Amino acid sequence: MARFFRGGAPALKPEGALKRAEELISVGQRGAALTTLHDTITNKRHQRNWNKALEQVMFKYVDICVEMKAGRKCKDALINYRNACQQVNVSSLEDVIKYLIKVASDRAEAASKAAEAKLDVEDLEAEASPEEMMLSYVSGEKSKDRTDRELVTPWFKFLWETYRNVLDILRNNSRLEALYATAISRACQFCLTYKRTTEFRRLCDIVRNHLANLLKYRDQGGRDRTDLNVPATWELYVDTRFEQLRTACDLELWAEAFRSVEDIQGLMGMAPKGCKPRPQLMATYYAKLTQIFTKSESRLYSAYAWYRLFTFTRLNNKQLGGADLAMMASNVVLSALSILPYEQMGRPDGDPTAAAERAIKMAGILGFSVERRDGRSLLSREALLTDIERKGLLGLVPPEVKQLFVLLESEFNPLQLCKVVAPLLEKLQALNQPVSATSPVQELPLEAFVVPLQRVAVAKMVRQLSEVYSVMRVSTMSELAPFIGFGQAEQQIVDAVRNGYLQARFDHKNNTVHFGGQVESERVRGHIATMAKRLTRALAMFSPAPAAEKEARRARLVSLALETADKENKRMLARKTEIEKRKEEAERQAMERDRELEEQRQAAEQLAREAEERRKEQERARREAERIQRELEEREQEELKAYMASRGKKVGEGEKLDAKAINQEVLTEQLRQQQELQRKLAKLAKQMDHLERARREEEAPLLAQAYEQKLKDDEDQFHSEAGAFKAAHRAAWEADLAEKKRLAKLAADRAAVAEQIQARRAEEFAALKAARTRALAERREARRQERDLARRREYVRRCRLQIEEKRRAEEEEAKRIEDEKRKKEAAERQRKLDELAERQRQREAELEAKARADRESAAAAPAPAAARSGTFVPPHLRARMGAGGGGGGPLPERRDAAPSAGAASRDERDERGGDRGEERGGAWRPSARREESAPSGGGYRPPAARGEGGAYRPPGQRGGDDDRERGGSYRPPSQRGGSRW
Repeated sequence: MARFFRGGAPALKPEGALKRAEELISVGQRGAALTTLHDTITNKRHQRNWNKALEQVMFKYVDICVEMKAGRKCKDALINYRNACQQVNVSSLEDVIKYLIKVASDRAEAASKAAEAKLDVEDLEAEASPEEMMLSYVSGEKSKDRTDRELVTPWFKFLWETYRNVLDILRNNSRLEALYATAISRACQFCLTYKRTTEFRRLCDIVRNHLANLLKYRDQGGRDRTDLNVPATWELYVDTRFEQLRTACDLELWAEAFRSVEDIQGLMGMAPKGCKPRPQLMATYYAKLTQIFTKSESRLYSAYAWYRLFTFTRLNNKQLGGADLAMMASNVVLSALSILPYEQMGRPDGDPTAAAERAIKMAGILGFSVERRDGRSLLSREALLTDIERKGLLGLVPPEVKQLFVLLESEFNPLQLCKVVAPLLEKLQALNQPVSATSPVQELPLEAFVVPLQRVAVAKMVRQLSEVYSVMRVSTMSELAPFIGFGQAEQQIVDAVRNGYLQARFDHKNNTVHFGGQVESERVRGHIATMAKRLTRALAMFSPAPAAEKEARRARLVSLALETADKENKRMLARKTEIEKRKEEAERQAMERDRELEEQRQAAEQLAREAEERRKEQERARREAERIQRELEEREQEELKAYMASRGKKVGEGEKLDAKAINQEVLTEQLRQQQELQRKLAKLAKQMDHLERARREEEAPLLAQAYEQKLKDDEDQFHSEAGAFKAAHRAAWEADLAEKKRLAKLAADRAAVAEQIQARRAEEFAALKAARTRALAERREARRQERDLARRREYVRRCRLQIEEKRRAEEEEAKRIEDEKRKKEAAERQRKLDELAERQRQREAELEAKARADRESAAAAPAPAAARSGTFVPPHLRARMGAGGGGGGPLPERRDAAPSAGAASRDERDERGGDRGEERGGAWRPSARREESAPSGGGYRPPAARGEGGAYRPPGQRGGDDDRERGGSYRPPSQRGGSRW
């Protein structure tokens, strides 16, 4: 029955436990030593009082756990040790964990070197397969692979389990953030060193789940809960994700690398105010994005990643040389040219909502915003090429790359395009140059763009052919692209047709290609614009305008442009600012709506996840309770069977014993034994009482006789000792009297010596007293002098302070007066500038109203006969014609196409990228477009055309009557009676 009531052994002190463990290890009982140390570590008394001896116990425990590969026990001990020292000495826990990882890593490395084989297990957490188990039992001789599995794999499994346990122990604890980041870095290095791709995926999932749980229960945080609003904590988490991204790219796990990029973007969205990653990390981020998108063959996103990397590096890395910039710029230009023109076009059967969401997501990853007003993404091939050309990247690249850009984007030469591009592509490999160590990307091979550029050249060639030809032979088209086979070209053309880039149809029976399956408005508009331009040039060749008239017209247009440039520039800038404000407001409202929808969706998902977690937790708790109850019942049955066996009773196989009945039987037996014992004890007590009484009755007279004899012996001893003492005392007294008489003769000499000694000491005392008096007087005088000197110094110091304070007060007063004076002057100057600006605005408003009135009056006037006849008349000659002046003869019928050419040119320019005037902030437009858009009565007219005589006159001669009376000379505004405006 002792098994039912056994208790735990008393826990030893850390020093004693360590000594006991070493004794057990010396005799080969490692399990017992591990149990002893575990009991000491988990004892709550030691957890409340941490000391250095407990750390030594933990080091020894780690050694034994590594030796026995006991990962779970090691985790349990680390959890208890963390609770013991995280509030007292976090560095101790850090030392223990680093020691654990070091020991486990050393053992795994030693096992790997001993086996001299590369680990080829796919999953360190998977058990042996049935085939391997069967082979291990059947085969008597083991192969080298199976030997490696038995020697190396267990240590790698234990090392991976150690990393998992450490991360689980350190997660979401503000005191252990640095150690947590170090453990993740070591785990990534382990996966990279031994090429453990499966374990790296699980490591990323573990870290991602830790962050998700931290965000999920952020409102339930305790004292040591990790807070991402702390800048140092946020930087640690961001650095960890960048390490994860680098490891994923080194292991070529591109899907996991993209998930790491998404993790980085999520953390950037949670960044505290004023916090952002370091420039080196962002350069690494964009460099890894180029690798990811290149491997996934996303040419558009890869080109934008190169563009962002170049822009960011050029802005933040001032040490980058010209050769590095040229190579990076070449990669940007070639990657942009490698994008197929129809890559971003949506398919008719695609989901536009999903495509829009994907575009928004990728734009956020690449650091671009999205145009939400019209739903178009900024990530497009045309926008990227425009930015490259506008920011001057073509000036940094080699001439071959620049020529490729011009051929593929500006030239229209379908019959020679591929033949001209082919030799340029062959020269790309020769353009490679070594980059310096400051470059974020060390390998920049330009030959990687050869195949994509060939595909783009073929697509451009076929598109241009479709604009010129309606039918072409397949053999002829194959000869135009010598570097690509017809099969690949056919597949590419079919893909372009499927994406809506062109219209083509193969007729294999007749061996021809038919272009243009339907009428496209864009293509028709382009043809009309091209025809208008070429007809205009042809007309200029047939009937060129006189040189003098052309030069005069050019001079008039230049003067008009200079007059109106500033006002048009301001107007266009104001219009651009207003457009930007409206776009930002629309984008902000859309983002607010998206944020509210996202919050609602996340709240719903959170509720669903919490409900599911509660259900799973309840189910888990129920299963755990059932398992514990079942184990308790099994253990109870085993103990009952052992107890029945100890009593010699047999228990049948499968028989279930009743614990209550056995306990009742045991209690009855114990009660009977106790009653029997009590009866025996009562009988023994009575017998001992009788024996004691008889002994005392017999010994009473013997005790009295012994007492009398002892009294008599004591009295005799006393009398003998007293007589001996008296005799000795008498003899000593007589000896002392004799000594006194002998020494009495020396009394006079003793007195004389004593007087001499006292006199000498009196003189010495007097001399010492006088010397002390003199020393005290000297010290008193010295202290008085020092005190006077200190008082004088203090007086001087106070005087200097007063003078300094007075000087400082005077300087502050002077500075204050100067500042007030300066502020008054600035306010007065600003008031005058505001008045001048207000007068300028009033003057401009008057001029604009006057110009508007002139245009309205000119528009209301009837058109001249020459204009109605189809002949173009400049605006400055229309008034004279209306007044009776003549004009030239009618031009040919083809001159009517010029306005259409101008309109088509504007449409074509809008199609290429919109109004470039808005982009450049300029306001001037070519004269032809102003004449085409302006009314017949508008525009600048010389004095001759306005009926003022045709010759220049000074202001005194062309003024009114009042001016002629005053002489026509210049007069200031004060004499003219009005403002200069």
